[in-house]
Amino acid sequence: MLILAGELIFILPYFLPRVFRPTFLAVFNVNNFELGSLFSIYGIVALFSYVFGGTLADRFLPRNLISISLILTSLGGIVLATYPNILILKVLYGYWGFTTVFLFWAAMIKGTRIWGGLHNQGKAFGYLDGGRGLTASLLGTFGVIVFSIFLNHDATSASILERQDAFKNVILFFSGIIAFIGLMVFFFMRTNINEGVLLSKSDLSYKNIFTVLKLESVWLLMIIIMCAYFGYKVTDIYSLYASDILGYDEVKAANISSLQLYLRPIACILIGFMADRYNGPLWIIIGFLTMFLGSLLFASGILISGQFFLFAISLIILAFGTYAIRALYFAVLKEANIPLALTGTAVGVISLAGYTPDIFGGPLMGFFLDKFPGIKGHQYVFGLLALLSIFGLFASLRFAKISLK
Repeated sequence: MLILAGELIFILPYFLPRVFRPTFLAVFNVNNFELGSLFSIYGIVALFSYVFGGTLADRFLPRNLISISLILTSLGGIVLATYPNILILKVLYGYWGFTTVFLFWAAMIKGTRIWGGLHNQGKAFGYLDGGRGLTASLLGTFGVIVFSIFLNHDATSASILERQDAFKNVILFFSGIIAFIGLMVFFFMRTNINEGVLLSKSDLSYKNIFTVLKLESVWLLMIIIMCAYFGYKVTDIYSLYASDILGYDEVKAANISSLQLYLRPIACILIGFMADRYNGPLWIIIGFLTMFLGSLLFASGILISGQFFLFAISLIILAFGTYAIRALYFAVLKEANIPLALTGTAVGVISLAGYTPDIFGGPLMGFFLDKFPGIKGHQYVFGLLALLSIFGLFASLRFAKISLK
């Protein structure tokens, strides 16, 4: 239930624009910067939702919060399927910033930490993000199939109305699945742990916030997650790179983005097992080194049309590093000396800074891609990712040092 909920909650606001980026831009008649502004609005609402939602997760059972958030999120898909104008889209993304974070995010992380117990945090979070990746891969494949079935003509010759009609079915298909899983979570997900250990005894949420802010490890995790999450945001443009630089049509570009998602379960589960056997912070360091290498290959400008094999290798390197870090940055909460009862609060505080790429990442990438069409814009984006990989590497080295004390 955690795995399914953990991926489905973000299908509508993030997954569809990522896998179907060229199609999404066309059918909603928006450019890259406007799409980035939607992500910014989502991020601004999510910014406040992380903190207050975190304290909420320390007072209520994960099952109830997760179920409500899934059902509320699915309702937004009905609005999206009407192809609203940019103003309504902004309101909708703000709404999703609340439903997918305030009730959901910290509750999911806390539920996973409980699931992992004392000795299997790496496996638990590896299974969570790997399972989410596998879910995303399968749903991406199904989404492309649904889109292809309802698209009566070849993607390159189909009219905008035909593409809108086909994509509408994709939106409604996913909305229905999200609502169904929300009901499943409510009826079938159970937490077998004493509520006295699970829930915070303090009603003073601000006191819990100040408690976790005193930890240096919390501040380092903010930096680690911010740098790694920008790398995850860059996966939004994989399909656009395939379309703009390699010259693929919309269906083939979507397939490229969908297929790379299969790397996520492989990387996350493998790294999760390795982290429990050896050292979690060490594998975060390795992840940043890998992400740095992959981003340099893209920033170099050598991955152009006709270089598909080199493009595929570079994509595998970059994606593997990105997903490896994602699997572990909440799996090391134990090494950060954060009490279980304050997990929600800590996750909320860390996420406040860690997920700021939701605010600046989309518009920044959109600016570069629109201002510098073609490969130059992509080079700027991947060059920035290489720089952030270095910052993340230094933060993870410091975290590894203090976790040994």
